[in-house]
Amino acid sequence: MRKTLAGLFQGAQGVLLVASFLLAMALPLVDTFGRVLGGFHLPGTADLVQIVTLWLTFGGALAATTQGHHLTLSTAAWLGEGRIGRLARVLAAAAAAAVAAVLAYASTNVVLANRVEPRMLALGIPAWPLELVMPLALAAMALVFAWRASTGWRGRAVALLAIPAAFAVGLVPAEHAARAWPLAVAAFLAVLMGAPVFVGMGGIALSMFFAQGTPVAAVSAEIYRLVASPTLPAIPLLAGTGYVLAESLAAERLVRFFRSWLGSMPGGMAVMVAAVCALFTTFTGGSGVTIIALGGLVYPMLRKDGYSEGFSLGLVTASGALGLLLPPSLPVILYSVVASSRESTVPADQLYLAGLLPGLLLIALTAGYGILIGKRTVKARQAFSLREAVRATWQAKWELGLPVVIIALFASGRATMLETAAAALAYAIIAECLITRDIHPVRKLPGVLLKASALMGAVLILLAVAMGLTSYLVDAQVPDAILAWTQAHVHSRVLFLLALNGLLLILGSVLEIYSAIIVLAPIIAPLGPTFGINPVHLGIIFLANLELGFLLPPVGLNLFLASSRFGVPLSRLYRHVLPFLVILGAGLLAITYIPALSLAIPGWLKP
Repeated sequence: MRKTLAGLFQGAQGVLLVASFLLAMALPLVDTFGRVLGGFHLPGTADLVQIVTLWLTFGGALAATTQGHHLTLSTAAWLGEGRIGRLARVLAAAAAAAVAAVLAYASTNVVLANRVEPRMLALGIPAWPLELVMPLALAAMALVFAWRASTGWRGRAVALLAIPAAFAVGLVPAEHAARAWPLAVAAFLAVLMGAPVFVGMGGIALSMFFAQGTPVAAVSAEIYRLVASPTLPAIPLLAGTGYVLAESLAAERLVRFFRSWLGSMPGGMAVMVAAVCALFTTFTGGSGVTIIALGGLVYPMLRKDGYSEGFSLGLVTASGALGLLLPPSLPVILYSVVASSRESTVPADQLYLAGLLPGLLLIALTAGYGILIGKRTVKARQAFSLREAVRATWQAKWELGLPVVIIALFASGRATMLETAAAALAYAIIAECLITRDIHPVRKLPGVLLKASALMGAVLILLAVAMGLTSYLVDAQVPDAILAWTQAHVHSRVLFLLALNGLLLILGSVLEIYSAIIVLAPIIAPLGPTFGINPVHLGIIFLANLELGFLLPPVGLNLFLASSRFGVPLSRLYRHVLPFLVILGAGLLAITYIPALSLAIPGWLKP
């Protein structure tokens, strides 16, 4: 009976998420084609997209909770599987349940406030009943966190009791509320013990607002400023595009294409690996997927071609970090959303244009080193076959056409970022489901979209609570204090950029890239203008540092993934990655100190 109810719950959840995904894709496309076909426009599209994004955010966050896919720190793994590790997991789950429950209460207050003067959608439908997805999903997440705290009832009881304990804090007299800082410390410690990062940020924000005497609904109210962003809904759509490509045979077709054209040149196999990994990372938005999906495919090719084990491992690990600056990479859009403020914006389209030369520079440096090693070590190269190259190109034509479609829509100015993302997902679904038939549209596609929605739910719920914390920091004038300290102690633009590089490299190696952007961008973005740094150039510097942080010992994400994927000890992998770290570090310095690399193309295309 229990399994039946759980299955029905997950089935209903999956149907709603897939429907939301497809609706988020269809609504912008109706407007896009409507303009072409004579100016047809669906009334209230923007409001409907906002509501659908709300459902994707909280429905996806619930899916991430049930699947255990929330963004967490790696520190919990150090606690092991013994008694201490089990206790830590129970306490982390208790904190997660408590924070989710309080956020559910705060969201309920927001919905009730919106009910007083309801916003009307198309056909006269009030928005507030659809907004109930916020408190309902958060309440369900609280129960799931408590249930997953332990396999025994004792641990689950502890996690459940944390919920009323959290509400009991609200009974503290106002004169003692300012002493709520231990709650913020507890939320931070819970993240170190394995609680999702959004729990830590949400817990800290709730604690600080409580200490300030501000209603906790202020955290949830910031979500509306978030979903109103015209580029935010593009994030789940592009994530879906990447997942569709990753679950198909696109990787094999792209490898064949690049190998047929580049395999005959000196170091051609290494150039192929750098190119195909960069292209794949551009669409999947994370190097982890690239190493897992392509590592087992290209590593044996490198070894068979005569490259050493060390160079092959280093190249695959480093190439998995390439491509994050190129369109339609998700981190670029996320940075645009997070770094933009009421005073200034950092447009995603400008970031994409600015990232072209820096992104290609990093790929060229990696490929150039591969050519140098290839000339020394590879004695025999495969013969070029025009027939094979043409066949490989024809076979991969649909995957190769996707970036062309996206760039053409950007350049034409006829489609917004959201409409371009919707077109990319529609293109990927048609290509992989109906033309190549790698993915069955009924049996497999819904599962692919569910995976994408769980990842995006984890990212967007983190972004939602981060907005609440950012709101508190702004009210408390923390960014102003950081800016004043920086101005008082750092007087050189060169020194500021050097310190920024070091800080971002270290934090980029510790934090997952989405968490790093959400946490750091609102703090760092206001500092750039003080030192005369263009906001778009600062964004490219920020993202390029995080890209290199994937490779930084001892805890860079790519190092762990490659070590696990190929069964190589981390200590050995450090040596193999070091040459690539030095080469890409030189490229990072060029990107940092030569602004023209980032600003030349946006300047040329400026009307």
